[in-house]
Amino acid sequence: MLTVQDVAVDPASRRAWRDDREIVFSRKEFDLLQFLMQRAGSVVSRDELMLTVWNTTFWTSSKTIDVHLGWVRRKLGDDPGRPRLITTIRGHGLRFELEAPTYPSDARPTEAAAV
Repeated sequence: MLTVQDVAVDPASRRAWRDDREIVFSRKEFDLLQFLMQRAGSVVSRDELMLTVWNTTFWTSSKTIDVHLGWVRRKLGDDPGRPRLITTIRGHGLRFELEAPTYPSDARPTEAAAV
């Protein structure tokens, strides 16, 4: 079992959960999620993803990754505008976060600011 944040995958049974809710992924979606989780905290390049998840060095468009990533994010409930699980590192690749990042609007107002 591989667990990062509140997401768990079982590579042997090819099952995945977020909290206590099981999520069904297609074969490629599961492979993409598992690979990102195995490398959690590290940036994974699109070339690495194509080689490892799609078993190819030739690709004509990054849309393949984008489409599958969109489905994975949607199923996990990860907002692409404010991702807490999988972040895009522009020009470098993707990273499955070890801890959910905080955003400026996540901060609670101080008592002085609330007055």
